[in-house]
Amino acid sequence: MSKAGFSHVWIGRVTAGARASVLAMSMVAAEVVIPASEPEAAAQPATAQLGDDLSVVFANSADIAEGKGLAESACVSCHGANGVSTAPGVPHLAGQRSPYLHLVLKAYQSGARPGSTMKSAVAFLNNDALIKLAAYYASLDPAPRATGNVTVSDPVEDGQAAAAACAGCHGDTGISKTAGFPNLIGLDPQYLVAAIKAYKSGQRKNDLMQSMVASVNESVMDKIALFYGLQKPGRAQTPAPGDRSGGQAAATPCAGCHGDDGVSGTSATPSLAGQDAAYLVAALAAYKQGARRDETMKGMVAPLDNATIKNLAAYYAAQEPRPPTVRKPLVAQEWAQRCDRCHGVNGNSTDPRFPALAGQRSDYIEQAVHDYQKGVRKSAEMSAMSQVLSEDDVKNLASYYSRQTPRAVILIAVPSR
Repeated sequence: MSKAGFSHVWIGRVTAGARASVLAMSMVAAEVVIPASEPEAAAQPATAQLGDDLSVVFANSADIAEGKGLAESACVSCHGANGVSTAPGVPHLAGQRSPYLHLVLKAYQSGARPGSTMKSAVAFLNNDALIKLAAYYASLDPAPRATGNVTVSDPVEDGQAAAAACAGCHGDTGISKTAGFPNLIGLDPQYLVAAIKAYKSGQRKNDLMQSMVASVNESVMDKIALFYGLQKPGRAQTPAPGDRSGGQAAATPCAGCHGDDGVSGTSATPSLAGQDAAYLVAALAAYKQGARRDETMKGMVAPLDNATIKNLAAYYAAQEPRPPTVRKPLVAQEWAQRCDRCHGVNGNSTDPRFPALAGQRSDYIEQAVHDYQKGVRKSAEMSAMSQVLSEDDVKNLASYYSRQTPRAVILIAVPSR
């Protein structure tokens, strides 16, 4: 039963309970064997979550020929000749796993998966016709993988590039060398983004900052904040006139929000440890005068005189900053390792009830992930996986899988002995 050009062929009897492990072992298999009957199925159901109807495996050559006729009359206009789509957002079907295709067609028919066009296309087809369609498309050679150069976005590198404009005032890595300009390291990215937005909206008054961030969108803000959040913290390399010991005594009421030694434990409140003293003096004066609006801060600094404010600034400037809790985002290949657990190595699924992603249109993969994020498509697992992906992650993953080489899988039904 071997076939030229394939690496391995696994042949044998598979029970329902053993099927998942067998398929997992057959990562490079050209042929996956499914039994004609499974007496143990009721006692030990398969682990795949898309369902247990594998009747499509038993489609023969005559069924495939009829499926081709159905496809040419109803599906070609959207999914292209031989299941290779040329329409934006419409998936390739060629070489897709037949049980998966069968289950998806039934889901469109029942309304379990939304899509008025697809529901109309399959509304009047019986299960036999759906099986033949799925078998036909699965029998085709997969669409060729996407080619050409692609720019894979790295949010940290993007943030560093965007932050280059900030280096003149705030230092190359966010450690200030100029009095009056704040350190940007040691701050939780959420706080730093909120501060940038405050300058952009005019809530914080500073003409230079407002002009610098006027054209910066939220995605770029996030990347700038991520870049600074991942840098090694250090104290501002600027003078700090004032009495540190006096500042320490005055800082006692501040610890509840800004943390002991000026290291905050919440994303909404900035760490003050290692901050430029002149900037802290100006910020506290702005809260006291109302130029910065925050009722809590205004109440806290109202009784402070100028000497006490300088002492506070000197104390916090002398403290050692600590890095915020920030994880470096995963790159596309690292995300793909998680996706491959279900979808197979490089997106070539070996469980026929999970779709192959290798060589699929990137715009379709993007849309599918977005649908899971929004709850348009229902899957607890896919919803949990997709919710943590940024827009850049989605684009990078889709591009990654579209450029993997797809492999067809031949499903052979072998009667049990």
